[in-house]
Amino acid sequence: MLQKIKICCIANIEEAQLATKTGASAIGLVGNMPSGPGIISDEMIHSIAKNIPSHIDSFLLTSEIDAKNIINHHKRTNTNTIQLVDRVNPETYQELRLKIPVVKLVQVIHVIDQKAIDEALKISNFVDAILLDSGNPKLKIKELGGTGRTHNWDISKEIVKQSNKPVFLAGGLNPENVRKAIDYVRPYGVDICSGVRTHGKLDQNKLQLFFNEIKKYKSYEGQKKKS
Repeated sequence: MLQKIKICCIANIEEAQLATKTGASAIGLVGNMPSGPGIISDEMIHSIAKNIPSHIDSFLLTSEIDAKNIINHHKRTNTNTIQLVDRVNPETYQELRLKIPVVKLVQVIHVIDQKAIDEALKISNFVDAILLDSGNPKLKIKELGGTGRTHNWDISKEIVKQSNKPVFLAGGLNPENVRKAIDYVRPYGVDICSGVRTHGKLDQNKLQLFFNEIKKYKSYEGQKKKS
């Protein structure tokens, strides 16, 4: 059953309040990236993280790959979760666990082909959760998320099936396809950015439609269990 709903690319405190009021259990705060939407200053990330309810997960999206730089980025923002959007060495996870043990670690896996399955399963030993997204870190200008594109859900479904850690599904989700995505992939959580925005701004109507579709899905699942 779906447990977490993460609204990403939060730009300010007002968007954070709108997202959490509508039903988000987590928000994504995008630090410096080589490409993609939603980038805000570390000062703004810190301010948003400080002003949301304590039960809401605040994700710092960082493109840093060195442990020292990741830790410094976190110190400037003070979120309760770090989302690593690029590949890091196993030693990096170990150092992060040692230096900031109370902070949750979520690793993004860019679902390009079947190799993503092995990559996700290996990395799951080091982190608290996996987030499956569209993108391509191999491009000259790395594409590390916020593409607005879906990827191969067959691969994502297999990762969810085999993973011993929670798995979030991201990439091209919107009010029109989220129920189909949840029903097929069966993720622990979903993550959306552009699918609930208009001209880059969080759209209250799209956001409500998105949550309505999730409520319909949960209601349908509940009825199936009773029957």
